[in-house]
Amino acid sequence: MAPPIAVLGGTFDPPHVGHLVLGECVAEQFGCERVLFVPAGDPYRKTGTDTPENRRASIRRRTVTPGALRLEMVALAIAGNARFEADGREVRRSGPSYTVDTLRELRAEGHDEIILILGSDAVADLPNWRDPTGIARLSRIVVAEKQQGADTGGFDRVDMPFLAVSSTLIRDRVARGQSIRYLVPGAVERFVREKALYRSLLRGDNAPARV
Repeated sequence: MAPPIAVLGGTFDPPHVGHLVLGECVAEQFGCERVLFVPAGDPYRKTGTDTPENRRASIRRRTVTPGALRLEMVALAIAGNARFEADGREVRRSGPSYTVDTLRELRAEGHDEIILILGSDAVADLPNWRDPTGIARLSRIVVAEKQQGADTGGFDRVDMPFLAVSSTLIRDRVARGQSIRYLVPGAVERFVREKALYRSLLRGDNAPARV
């Protein structure tokens, strides 16, 4: 049987060093051939898109950077790691980005063993996702602790250093004119600066949520 592949989905707004460390640790711990970084085209649990899942469970919505830009940032972030791959299928797909659809596509492409990487916050929200039972059936879920001692929902825990870095933190620092050097790869830092991303947050144009 071929080695497993890992799937690290998310908003990646922006991708940061914590994502890279997580991907590397999962590849090493679970013997993954590749780690797919999959930016959500419409991360509906953050954007508040009108879906059955969002009607069942309220969320705090926020504006998200366009998917094409987030995919470009992911490609810049992972450059140089042969096991990492930027996968744009969810950006290209119309409608809400459902993880279960991505897993079904990967299975149809011949990937029999898929490691799905979730943060502990995502595990807590998993019952509100589209077809959580199908997600668990199609993949092996492994969990990265967003807070030390967080509940992993009974799934395997990723053995990795605890890094208190988040995309929210980075967006807020950019909005305040503070450095994000070493929190993101240099190419991502330059991209954020060149595209003037996140500068309007404190004016309320794109108010950040704690996600």
